[in-house]
Amino acid sequence: MLKIRPLAALDDNYIWLLTQSGSSRCWVVDPGDAQVVQRALTQYELHLEGILLTHHHSDHIDGVQALRSADTLVIGAAKDQHRLPELSLSLSAGDSFILLGRTFQVLEFPGHTLGHVGYFAPAEEAEQSPLLFCGDTLFSAGCGRLFEGSAAQMWQSLQQIMALPEETLIYATHEYTLSNLAFAQHVEPHNQALSQYTEGCRQARAANQPTLPSSLGIELAVNPFLRVQKAQVQASLREHAGLSEQASIDEYFAALRTWKDNFR
Repeated sequence: MLKIRPLAALDDNYIWLLTQSGSSRCWVVDPGDAQVVQRALTQYELHLEGILLTHHHSDHIDGVQALRSADTLVIGAAKDQHRLPELSLSLSAGDSFILLGRTFQVLEFPGHTLGHVGYFAPAEEAEQSPLLFCGDTLFSAGCGRLFEGSAAQMWQSLQQIMALPEETLIYATHEYTLSNLAFAQHVEPHNQALSQYTEGCRQARAANQPTLPSSLGIELAVNPFLRVQKAQVQASLREHAGLSEQASIDEYFAALRTWKDNFR
């Protein structure tokens, strides 16, 4: 069975450590800090078999060179291989591979960066949950800033995620949840699911526990960036940004992203 541990790194990153019952082999996702990973390898007596990369930003790739050895695989996006550490395997949308007994599918998520990808593992047995390593595309109650892509591209990427099973576990890479929830409550102040989820996340952080992974079902209920088609979200955006009722979904999404960018 696949086990996934969060390794807290840098200011607010999570490096995801993947292990399999009965095996010393492991993989990590987006290792921005080699020392954090090396400590975990020693603590759990693990051998690093491979590294998954979602995009080229330094806080996701800076540990790769120090971690890789002759038998370490590094997997990343074919479209971004010129900006990533040397890849053992460069993949594109529709490609799949087997990792520690689970089949992963590659999804392309332009928006935060143009070459961003995610890795989705469907549930193949009754006791499994589908899971998604989404990098900086989706956060709990938020989404990534648009450093390279457009609002329309990010919305299309998020729609790919929204089409996955609601029980999909969302392994994002930053502990931004409480600040994202503060913004979400401004957008939807009467969302009861949002209020309940916020309280649970506050308790988790007070106990020094991560708020991740989330689930897609939770995000569909609380995340304004996945709820931009909802009447209350659009009403808030018309009031805040002066949008008309005839505005397109792309215009609503762009206004929401701009609002969040400037929210304090």
